[in-house]
Amino acid sequence: MDRKIFWIFALSSTVYFTQGIEGLPSQGLFYYLKEARNFSPEKIMYLASFTSLAWIVKPFIGYLIDNFLSKRAWIFLSLAMDVLAVLALGLLSVPVPLLVALLLFNSTNTAFRDVSVDGVMCVEGKKYNLTGKIQSVQWISISVAGLIIGILGGYIAEKSGYKLAFLCLIPVYFLIAFCAYFYREDRQRPVDFKKRALSHDLKKLFSNKRLLIVAVFIFLYKYSPSFGTPLFFIQRDTFKWSKLWIGTLDTIAMAFSIAGSIFYYKFSQRINIKKWLYIFVFLGAVLTLSYLYYTPVSAVIYSLLYGFIGMFVFLMIMDFMAKNTMAGFEATSFALLCSFSNLALYAGN
Repeated sequence: MDRKIFWIFALSSTVYFTQGIEGLPSQGLFYYLKEARNFSPEKIMYLASFTSLAWIVKPFIGYLIDNFLSKRAWIFLSLAMDVLAVLALGLLSVPVPLLVALLLFNSTNTAFRDVSVDGVMCVEGKKYNLTGKIQSVQWISISVAGLIIGILGGYIAEKSGYKLAFLCLIPVYFLIAFCAYFYREDRQRPVDFKKRALSHDLKKLFSNKRLLIVAVFIFLYKYSPSFGTPLFFIQRDTFKWSKLWIGTLDTIAMAFSIAGSIFYYKFSQRINIKKWLYIFVFLGAVLTLSYLYYTPVSAVIYSLLYGFIGMFVFLMIMDFMAKNTMAGFEATSFALLCSFSNLALYAGN
């Protein structure tokens, strides 16, 4: 494997692994809000939506990354800010408003890292015809992190709480810095802002009919009322499942997601994405109805089966998005498409 391609894969995988492992404190935070603060499902979902606001303005983040500094520089800057954030979250006892503010700050830094490495994926992936493979590796990495946080997150939540989980993130941030150091980005041509205005760039971006059609499709595909948190309450309060079993089931489901990622890695360069998107739009609608029958047994089956299918379809959609980004605006246009996806999920919550 070419040295540059190796570090593209390494950087992409470590950024996404970290994005997954940043969920390590989530179980501890959930139980803290649910059981120590007696927050309702609605309130927890509102707070979760607020802390992810940065992911809705990803096109603005992408525009900054495309035009100022380099993608590597943004990655290093976000890592430095996140080290400070998790130190505060892990060492200090803070009131809920400040806790939410720090979570929002942490999430914003993660969004900058995510957009930067997605820009690398779009630029380098289209150059080497590797968008599907890079994204498969990215989501294998995030799924491996899910394997870890499923059980480890439940154990830390049971024995210690969310603070220790935040401190465990610091070594992982340094791992990204190591890979970013060795990745060599092609030199960007300097932007002449006297000749190029923001309004001109926005007009160019939003007049691209192909990009807008893809964006509308992504929003309509993703938008639906979210029932993930209510199902969590059913598992805990109706099924009486333990924290450790919930974490274990999440871990097993992540293993099936990894299988789906590997499957897509193998076939990404051979499948007709548009044809299979047609099929999965209708198949997904039918499969969603299965949640009307939700029992302790069916909950396990759904987690495993849909973990595999869901990851394959998800990567196909992401590959479809990456292939339709605009040249010169890769980070911005991919972030725009991701924002439509995140906006749909936000509205669903």
